Amino acid sequence: MLVVINPVAGGGRSLSLLPGLIKTLSESGHVCTVVTTTGRGSASDYVKKLGRGSDTVVCAGGDGTANEVISGLMQIDEAHRPKFGYIPCGSTNDFAVALGIPKKPRENIATIIRGSSVPIDVGSFNGRYFASVCAFGAFTNVSFSTSQTAKNLFGMLAYLAKGMELLRELRPIRARFVINGEQIEDDFCFCAISNSRVLGGVLRIKDELVELNDGLFEIILIRYAEDALGFSKIIAAIANGGLECEHIRVFHANTVEVTMADDEPVDFSLDGECEKGVRSARIVNIRSGIRVITDGEK
Repeated sequence: MLVVINPVAGGGRSLSLLPGLIKTLSESGHVCTVVTTTGRGSASDYVKKLGRGSDTVVCAGGDGTANEVISGLMQIDEAHRPKFGYIPCGSTNDFAVALGIPKKPRENIATIIRGSSVPIDVGSFNGRYFASVCAFGAFTNVSFSTSQTAKNLFGMLAYLAKGMELLRELRPIRARFVINGEQIEDDFCFCAISNSRVLGGVLRIKDELVELNDGLFEIILIRYAEDALGFSKIIAAIANGGLECEHIRVFHANTVEVTMADDEPVDFSLDGECEKGVRSARIVNIRSGIRVITDGEK
């Protein structure tokens, strides 16, 4: 096993798990190589260099670290690609929630030792990989604009506080999409191209709308509302998870093309990590890109 630790995730919680984690894995017969991340991109680099000779790559960190590990896995040829075990130690952990991965480390480690895995789709955003969601608009830059100190101290409260601050700055984003041959152009306040039941720790999609290994994204486009009544309808539709509102359209597609209609660059969030200054993107679903160790029934 290659074990990748983000030492600052969750206020250092991942690092505190390390002695017990390695002891348990070693006692169960696994030979472990342990690395700690040193900055952006380091997790992906470790996996590319060391992952090919491993049966499993275990990540202890937040969704951003998981995103980097998955990016590294996708750069290993499929025949030698290790399974992925995730120990969520971040502030929101949408990826773990969507997959039913246990929150308690002891249960999680036991699941990883059993090694039962399921295939899930992976997304490619102009060649950059993501596991759960790429998005722009309302709340999508909350994660990368909230300080790590605030995340560690206040968890979800930090995200909500930052979200309320950014809501005052909400503006329409003119964008053009091509989805299943249909061209859609409008002013949007939010767009998500996802393979998850939970987005940003806030938006939850009904289970019947999502399948994590069907080769299709769930695409949510929310048109900018001109008045308070329109926004209240949007909030109500998000709250019940059904997304039924005249301002919201939901699609299922393998490939999405998006262009900023005013040619003004927009920042996207990929699994909570910032992709700056995007003018156009081609987003492709890679079916069964990785195998994730989890409770298959969940």
